[in-house]
Amino acid sequence: METDAQDCVADWWDMVVRNLRSFPQCCATLGRKVAAQYNSFTSKSLKEHIFPPLMDMLIFFNFFKAPFLVDLKKPELKIPHTVNFYIKVEPGVILGIWHTVPSCRGEDAKGKDRCWYEAALHDGNPVIIYLHGSAEHRAASHRLNLVKVLSDGGFHVLSVDYRGFGDSTGKPTEEGLTADAICVYEWTKARSGTTPVCLWGHSLGTGVVTNAAKVLEEKGSPVDAIVLEAPFTNMWVASINYPLLKIYRKLPGFLRTLMDALRKDKIVFPNDENVKFLSSPLLILHGEDDNTVPLEFGKKLYEIAHNAYRNKERVKMVIFPPGFQHNLLCKNPTMLKTVRDFLSQQWA
Repeated sequence: METDAQDCVADWWDMVVRNLRSFPQCCATLGRKVAAQYNSFTSKSLKEHIFPPLMDMLIFFNFFKAPFLVDLKKPELKIPHTVNFYIKVEPGVILGIWHTVPSCRGEDAKGKDRCWYEAALHDGNPVIIYLHGSAEHRAASHRLNLVKVLSDGGFHVLSVDYRGFGDSTGKPTEEGLTADAICVYEWTKARSGTTPVCLWGHSLGTGVVTNAAKVLEEKGSPVDAIVLEAPFTNMWVASINYPLLKIYRKLPGFLRTLMDALRKDKIVFPNDENVKFLSSPLLILHGEDDNTVPLEFGKKLYEIAHNAYRNKERVKMVIFPPGFQHNLLCKNPTMLKTVRDFLSQQWA
């Protein structure tokens, strides 16, 4: 018994000695890390530390995860004949998605699991992948309103939360959101058979859609159709006209600082450049009284696309009268017919 105690004391003392010997080395390593962090911090100006993260917050606004207290794993509490599922884009990035089937299949969908929903994608009813704007998540009320309208109109709708939004993992970047959209589109096409798939982007989502569509076009797989709701020309123009930032435009150096921050974060979303390389049917929807993304941006984008497309009939713009602003175009009774007529003509 006494020998065992002596052995324990000896082992403990050996451990203390080893730790004491390694202590200077640990201190030196810690010192180098602190010095590296300090040098990294002092090598940049204060505005370089503040503005890029600030622009990330303002553009993506993904930290605002409203509506709150919503269980995204239970979409049936918010919208009928819908299932929740997840897609892995890359290590560390898993996207949360709601699949809403057409209302005409609502009865068939009762009690069915994800496998049934996945198989339903090739039932002949067209599929819309909905890529939303900044802030909130796939359960936001104005997004659900649109999904219900499209479902009643005979569409499957996949409502996607990008990385960092809702319960999707990862951090949002322009490159990352583009990869998310491409992944979901290719996943859907692999399961939809000959059923056409449309990419629908709203506001920020229009930039994601055209980025993804350009990549897919370059890969030889042009998107079946594109709908851009309240699009901008590019993020630089959209940012300097953003209501929260307009009041600062006259401050000395503000616009240059803003531009530098966007360049630093590689945030461009160049709709105006992307549409020059597309061949997919393109429908632009915009409201006259949109104060978030002014109508002039949608008109300019249409003009660029119409001039660039060889087949002019593949590009169309529809302007909605006042009363629907930025988020509520789906409440216009003509919107669904506009979309269905355009897609039916293009897919005939």
